[in-house]
Amino acid sequence: MRPIICSKMDFSQSNLFGYIEDLQELTIIERPVRRSLKTPEEIERLTVDEELSDIERAVYLLSSGQDIQGTSVVANLPVLMRQNPAETLRRVLPKIREALHAAGVEMQLTAAVSFLTVLQEESVSIHTYSHSFLHIILQNLEHRDAGVSNAWLETLLAVIEALPKETVRHEILNPFVSKAQLSQTLQSRLVSCKIMGKVANKFEAHIIKREVLPLVKSLCQDVEYEVRTCMCRQLEHIARGIGTELTKTVVLPELVELARDEGSSVRLAAFETLVNLLDMFDADDRSQTVLPLVKSFCEKSFKADESILVSLSFHLGKLCNGLYGIFTPEQHLRFLEFYKKLSTLGLQQENGHNDNQLQLQTLEQEKKYISVRKNCAYNFPAMIVFVDPKNFHLELYSIFFCLCHDPEVPVRYTMAISFFEVAKLLNSDVYTIHKELVTLLQDESLEVLDALVGHLPEILELMTNRGENSGSESKLLSIPDLIPALTTAEQRAATSLKWRTHEKLLQKYACLPHIISSDQIYYRFLHRMLTIILTNNVLPVQKAAARTLCIYLRYNRKQEQRHEVIQKLIEQLGQGKSYWNRLRFLDTCEFIMELFSKSFFCKYFFLPVLELTHDPVANVRMKLCYLLPKVKSTLKIPTDKHLLQQLELCIRKLLCQEKDKDVLTIVKRTVLELDRMEISVDAFQKRFYENDLLDQEKERQEHLLLEMEKLEKEKQQNEGRSTNTNDKMFEKKRRDSKASSVLAKSINLSVPGSSSGTPAGKEEKKSKLVRSQSFSTQALHPKYSNIDKCPNKSSATGYTSSVSGMGKSCMLSFSDDSFRTHSTGNSGNSVFPSNSSRNLFNSADSKNNGNKESQSRKMSM
Repeated sequence: MRPIICSKMDFSQSNLFGYIEDLQELTIIERPVRRSLKTPEEIERLTVDEELSDIERAVYLLSSGQDIQGTSVVANLPVLMRQNPAETLRRVLPKIREALHAAGVEMQLTAAVSFLTVLQEESVSIHTYSHSFLHIILQNLEHRDAGVSNAWLETLLAVIEALPKETVRHEILNPFVSKAQLSQTLQSRLVSCKIMGKVANKFEAHIIKREVLPLVKSLCQDVEYEVRTCMCRQLEHIARGIGTELTKTVVLPELVELARDEGSSVRLAAFETLVNLLDMFDADDRSQTVLPLVKSFCEKSFKADESILVSLSFHLGKLCNGLYGIFTPEQHLRFLEFYKKLSTLGLQQENGHNDNQLQLQTLEQEKKYISVRKNCAYNFPAMIVFVDPKNFHLELYSIFFCLCHDPEVPVRYTMAISFFEVAKLLNSDVYTIHKELVTLLQDESLEVLDALVGHLPEILELMTNRGENSGSESKLLSIPDLIPALTTAEQRAATSLKWRTHEKLLQKYACLPHIISSDQIYYRFLHRMLTIILTNNVLPVQKAAARTLCIYLRYNRKQEQRHEVIQKLIEQLGQGKSYWNRLRFLDTCEFIMELFSKSFFCKYFFLPVLELTHDPVANVRMKLCYLLPKVKSTLKIPTDKHLLQQLELCIRKLLCQEKDKDVLTIVKRTVLELDRMEISVDAFQKRFYENDLLDQEKERQEHLLLEMEKLEKEKQQNEGRSTNTNDKMFEKKRRDSKASSVLAKSINLSVPGSSSGTPAGKEEKKSKLVRSQSFSTQALHPKYSNIDKCPNKSSATGYTSSVSGMGKSCMLSFSDDSFRTHSTGNSGNSVFPSNSSRNLFNSADSKNNGNKESQSRKMSM
C-alpha cells in the first residue's frame, strides 16, 4: 500500500505573522466600504419634508439638493407637466435652466430626453413649448461633450418638425446661417449641416434655393472632411425638398464632385446618396453620369478603395434594379459577375493577385469580408428580380447554395431571413431550393433556425403546393427529407437552453396538418408533443406543445387514433401522479374548448375535468375553479342537463368540504360568476348567435372528418374486394393454362397407333373408361341418369358414347357446386382439374378422336 502523507498547517511564528498581514489587508479592503456610508449630517441634508407638494419638492431639490436629486427631478419633468403644467413652467423650468449651466453629463442627457418626451406627449401647445423649451435646447446645443450635443440636436430636429414655419425661420434657420461660416467651430458647422437637411422639407423650393442652397454649396466645399461627409448625407433630404429640376442642376454636380473627393468617407457618402436618389434622375443622367461613377466605384473597390466595399455590397441590389433599364447585355452580365464575386469573397483565393501581394488576412479584413457576404445574402431577392426568376437555376443557384452553406453564422442567418422572399419570387420553381430548406433546418446554429422558423408555415405551404395545380397526395413527395429535418430541428432546440426558440418552433409546427398527412403527424410529431408536455420543465414550451397537440388532434382523420390520444391525455395528464401534469391537463382543456366544438369537449373531457375537484393539491383545485366558467359555457340545455347537475354537485362539494382558505375564496367568487352566467340552449339565440354559429361550424367540420374516414374505409374495402377478385381470376387462368398444357402432353403421348393396339393400351383404355363412367355418374343430375345405363363394352363405339355422354353431362352441370366437390374428391387424376369442366370437355373430345383413328386402323388391318 502507498504511504498516506498528511499535510499539516505550519503554525510557526513567521507563518503566523503572514496570516495576520493577510487579515490586515482584508480590513483595509473593507474600510472604503465603511467610509462610503452616509454620516448623520449627510442623511439630514438629503432628507426632504414629506408634507411638501411635488412642485415644492422639485424646487427644493433643484435649489439645495445634490446632483443625483436634481437629475431625478429632471427625469420626472414629464409627470409634473401632465399634473400641473402651469406651475411647472412657472417654478420648476427656470430652476432646471439654471441647473443645466453647471450640470454634468448625466443631467444633460436626462434633460434632452425629458424635453423630447414633453413634446411627444403634447402636454402643452406648440406655441408654449417653443416659448419655454426651445431657448434651453438651443443654449445647450453646442455643449463641449459630443454625446450631449448630439442628444440635444436630436431633440431639436424632432422639434423642427412640429414648429410652424415662421418660428423655424426666425429662431433656427437665420441664427444657424451665421454659425455655418468657416470661422465657426467644427461642431457648429456639423450641427448646421443637419439642420439644413431638416428644414429643407419645411419650406417651398424658391425659399430653399435662395436661403439654403448657397449655404449647402459652401458646406460641401468645407476644408474639414467631416463637414463635407455630413453635408453630403443631407443632400438626399435637400433634393427631395427642391424637386427634380434643381436636383439635376445643383445637387447632382455636387455629388459628382464629392464622389471624387480625396476622403474615403466623403466618397462613400456620395455613393450612398447617389444610390438613394436614383429615382429622381432621368435616363440620360443615369446612363451618362451615374453609371460611369458606379463602374468606377466597382473597379476601385477591389484595388485601391476597399473602404466602400461593404457599402457597395449593401446597395448593390438597389443599384442593379435602379439602373436595369439602361444596362446593355454586357453590362448586365458584368454586374451579375461582380455580385457573384462579392458573394464568395474571402472564401477562396482571388484571381489576379501576385504571390508577393498574397498576405494572411487580418481579423479586420475577415470581418469586412463576412459583412460583404452578409450584404450579398441580404440582396439576394433583389438579384433574383434582376436576372428574372426563370433564370434562377442557371444564373444564381450556385451562389444560393454557397450562401446557405457559408461557414459564418451571420451569412446563413441572413439567408434564413430572406428565404421566404426567395421562395415567393421563384413561385412554381420553388422546388429547386428544397435541399437548402432542409440544410437550414438542420443548421448547427439555433440563430439560423430561429430566423427560418419565423416564416416556416408560409415557406412549407409554397414548397408543398407548387401553385394551385398540385394535389394533396404529392405533398410529401415534393420534399422527401422534410420530416427528418423538422424532427431534428425540434430535438436540437429542445436540448438547447434557448427555450424561446423551442417555443416558437412548436407554435409554427401547428401548420403541419396542412402540409403532410395525418398518419405522418400521428407517428412522427403527435406523440413527441405529448412527451414534451410530460417531460419539459419550461411552462411556455409545455403550453405551446399542448396547443399544437390539440391542433394535430383536431385535424386527425382516424377515430381510433383520436381516441387513443384522448385516452392518453386523460390518463397521463389528468390522472397523472405529478400535480404539474394535472395542471397542464387543465391548460390542454382550455385549448380544446377553443379549438373543438362544445359537444366534443362535453363528450370526452367534461367529467375528467370535474374529477379534479377532489385533487389533493390546492393549486390544481384553484386552477380548476378559474376554469369552471369556461367549462359551464360548453353546456347546452336540455342535451347536457345531466352534466350541469354533475357540475353543480361538484361545486357544492367544494363549498362544503374545501379546507384551503385561498381556494375557498376563489370558489365563492366563481359561484357568483356561475350564477350570473346564462347557459345556451340547443336552438340559436340572438345573444349567442355568433358563438353558436362558430360552434356549429366546428361541429360540422368534426362530422365531416368522420364521414371522410368512413368513405376512406369503404374505398379501401372496395379496393380490397376488387384486388381479391382480380387475384382469383388470375389464379383461375393460371390453373386453366396449366391443365391445358398437361392435357396437350398426354394427347401427344397417346396419338401413335402402336400404343393403342398393344394390350397395355387396351388396359389403359379400360381403366380410363371406368374412371370416366364413375366420374360422370357422380356429376350428373338424376334426370340424366339413363346415360349411365349404356352397355359397358370395350368396343370403340361404347367408349365413344360413354365419353361423349360424360362431355355432355359436364356441360350441363358446369354451374353446379356439387360438380366441383365430387370431382375434387373422386377424380384423383391431374388431367382433370377440380375447377375446370371446360378443360374436361376438351380432353374428352380429344380422346374420342384418338379412339376413332385407332378403330379405323384395326379395320384396315
